[in-house]
Amino acid sequence: MRSRSPAAAKELATRKKYLLAAVFLVLSLVSFVVQTEATAYIQSHLGWRKPYLMLYFTHCSLSVLWPFQVLILKARKPHIPWAPFLKAHFHSVRTTAQMIMAGTPHLSPSQAKRDPTVFMLRRVVFITAALTVGGSTWYVAVNMTTPSDLTAIYNCSAFFAYVFSIFMLKERMRVDKISSVVVACVGVLIVAYGDSGTAEKGQEEAAANRTLGNLIIGVGSVMYGFYEVLYKKVACPPEGVSSSRTIVFANAVGTGLGLTTLVVLWIPIPFFHVMGWETFELPHGQAALLVAVSVFSNAVFSGSFLVLISLTSPVLSSVAALLTIFLVAVVDQMLPSGKPLSGAAIVGGLTICAAFFLLAWSMWREMAEDANAVARGKEDDEDWSESETERDEA
Repeated sequence: MRSRSPAAAKELATRKKYLLAAVFLVLSLVSFVVQTEATAYIQSHLGWRKPYLMLYFTHCSLSVLWPFQVLILKARKPHIPWAPFLKAHFHSVRTTAQMIMAGTPHLSPSQAKRDPTVFMLRRVVFITAALTVGGSTWYVAVNMTTPSDLTAIYNCSAFFAYVFSIFMLKERMRVDKISSVVVACVGVLIVAYGDSGTAEKGQEEAAANRTLGNLIIGVGSVMYGFYEVLYKKVACPPEGVSSSRTIVFANAVGTGLGLTTLVVLWIPIPFFHVMGWETFELPHGQAALLVAVSVFSNAVFSGSFLVLISLTSPVLSSVAALLTIFLVAVVDQMLPSGKPLSGAAIVGGLTICAAFFLLAWSMWREMAEDANAVARGKEDDEDWSESETERDEA
């Protein structure tokens, strides 16, 4: 019983972590579909096409994550006055940042005195830069290349997330993980190119500078995979920190990303307006309402995605995000103005789903193996201590 106890505790914590991750996975998928459909309707039916301004609005929306979370936590504890509640909450966030600085969940007295503010601000700015480059390339390349190329190349970020995880997170190379990522990318290729025909040929002819567009979206794919791994590397609490503390800190970092965008990324807007590249024009009427829906959905998606990365891994989160390709296709079929679900979309979507479940099973098995290894190590230590004691007594 003594040797099984650490493994049982580890397995219980893993189950809780995966249950919370499943909740945030569903939130991220639903919110992404809503955001995609709202944005598509705004551009195609309402004619409000302002790519950079839309990017600015959606990334700024992350700034509401932490305040909204504080309100939810306070609503769960109405008996606690605001002052002590905020003091305890800020102390929790601060100590979590100190744990990241120290690289351990157990702070020494000297580590507990260090101020993590400048340390975290630098990391948040770096992550924001990676996110902005990764996100903006999509808007730049959308009119330069074909939709198929755009979808296929950009969503290969799952592959780059795995490559960066090996080098930056020292993740072990496992055949089942590599197979899952490859299968997911194959599913994306099936969705993107499975129904290439006359319409696609017309789009290819209309695509200006296709090679340059593919290179730009390729950079975006690499940078988005880098952004996911970078966030896990520099802004996630170390192993051993509770799931609730991890979720709180993920939303705090998300607010940092949103505020950095709000303060810095407005600067190109007047320049774009003067140069005529994108005239500044706020949406009105129905377009304004749907922009608000899209921005809110992006806040939910981005917050849930950051939490998902924090609780699991960039690779699993990136492959999970590919599920939205299939979900958007299904929702498109259900809408009056949508197109029928093609055979390639079905086959490719099911392939991506299979890859996700294969990867989730692989990660669960890896965690179970790690828990058993820890338990065996403790058992060996206890047996060695007991034998040493017996020799000393003899």
